[in-house]
Amino acid sequence: MTKRRKLYEGKAKILYQGPQPGTLVQYFKDDATAFNAQKKGNIAGKGVLNNLISEKIFSGLETIGVPTHFIKRANMREQLVKKVEIIPLEVIIRNVVAGSMAKRLGLEEGMELDRSIIEFSYKDDALGDPLVAAEHALALGWVSDDELDQITAMAFRINDFMCGLFAGIGIRLVDFKLEFGLSVDENGEEVIILAD
Repeated sequence: MTKRRKLYEGKAKILYQGPQPGTLVQYFKDDATAFNAQKKGNIAGKGVLNNLISEKIFSGLETIGVPTHFIKRANMREQLVKKVEIIPLEVIIRNVVAGSMAKRLGLEEGMELDRSIIEFSYKDDALGDPLVAAEHALALGWVSDDELDQITAMAFRINDFMCGLFAGIGIRLVDFKLEFGLSVDENGEEVIILAD
């Protein structure tokens, strides 16, 4: 068995060089973190479940036309994914007041929102992924106007799909984070795809 080259290790995943150019192998760890990795633990089998859930969600999103980095599940803990250049924004969709939003605004957890909210944070663990306005992302050159419009439209489309998926099994989707990346399509054009 050949040893793979580790390219990156995050809180929940490890990325290895893929078998073909432009691909990566994504390994799901059993590590669990909360409060921006201030609390850490290990849950046996978490990586296996995350891999299977991820496959289900990414496959479903592809069927409704949302481009993703997912290629296929390789085994119980790994996926083959497209290599992307990550845009340094975490995109947060909120359907219900909870967590940092409740704390930041002094609102009651669980309060229903009249409509879903999109927030952005700068993807930087050392800074604690600070909340930023869309204007920051544009002024600092992290995205163009068109890219931000695409990301926003995709994020709300993903939210609609995910709310329906989870409602079907009796789960209310409170909030979640997304990450997008730049990839090159089969025509050599740079495109934005969902990468986490």
